[in-house]
Amino acid sequence: MRVGPPVPGIRQNMTQTRVAVVTGASAGVGRATAVSFAEQGFDVALLARGSAGLDAAAKEVERAGGRPFPLPVDVASFDEIDRAAKAVEIELGPIDVWVNNAMATAFSPFTEISPEDFERAIAVTFLGQVWGTKAALELMLPRDEGTIVNVGSALAFIGIPLQSPYCAAKFACRGFAESVRSELLHIDSNVRLCVVHLPAVNTPQFDWAKNELDRRPMPVPPIYQPEYIATRITGAALDGETEVIIGAWNKMLVGVAKLSHALANNFAAISAWDGQLTGEPSSGSEEGNLHTAADATADYGAHGRFDACAHGFFDPSFLRSLPKVARQFTRAARETLTPGSRSGHS
Repeated sequence: MRVGPPVPGIRQNMTQTRVAVVTGASAGVGRATAVSFAEQGFDVALLARGSAGLDAAAKEVERAGGRPFPLPVDVASFDEIDRAAKAVEIELGPIDVWVNNAMATAFSPFTEISPEDFERAIAVTFLGQVWGTKAALELMLPRDEGTIVNVGSALAFIGIPLQSPYCAAKFACRGFAESVRSELLHIDSNVRLCVVHLPAVNTPQFDWAKNELDRRPMPVPPIYQPEYIATRITGAALDGETEVIIGAWNKMLVGVAKLSHALANNFAAISAWDGQLTGEPSSGSEEGNLHTAADATADYGAHGRFDACAHGFFDPSFLRSLPKVARQFTRAARETLTPGSRSGHS
């Protein structure tokens, strides 16, 4: 972590332990991020729905040197988040960092998603960030200090098939964060809002997201481990960064999306449908954690089932795939320049 001048928004007085709040903290990136903050000397409030996952995450935070405060919360409810924020300040003290990480989604073509499922995914993934930001600002603005980190995605720039609710939510999160940041700048506030855009990560999301497909889903390579992502999130909070895009491949995809939406759409259409599906069959009706917590009675930890290939850009399996990816990109470019030339997306 870089050493530099004091970061606006973070308390420099270390006589009182600093406090971080992490939503979606019972598993995956949130779990790893909570532990990472504890390793940096923070006490950590853990917000999530699943009691078994929360209890296990609290023990990890404690082993890492932090004081945990697990709170069962559904981030889709502002009232629950607001009560939790106030409880954290009573139990642990003033909140220095608030990380909005919670998400939920469904893997399905848009035409096959029920309105209830789409609405729920938006409520957790988008409104969860909105309500978390609102609760944090109500406490931070009067003190004129604090940092909010919203977890974004490369899919906030490029939409892909089978993930319309998640992409919609992350696009909305990006616009929301930019609007709020502009307001903070307008009032010359020392409260800071940062967005960290994630690549594909090896988390339990792909085991417990609602799945309407006949095959099990997977992250689109290259895949990273949640602990690496957690270090980038804590680094953004402590180093004063405003926006972080993790991974060279992610940065390239974001650049393509900014350069040409048509090219990005064609590339996603060609590469990302089968690229998100394994060869393993599913029941085609897996409910997952969209409406109820998957880790209420069992702990899933931070990792998913892709440890063998979660080594980022230099993972051998991803490097072997690059010639195929290059052909897909070339085809996408051709179809962008010559509309009507498509012949399927196999």
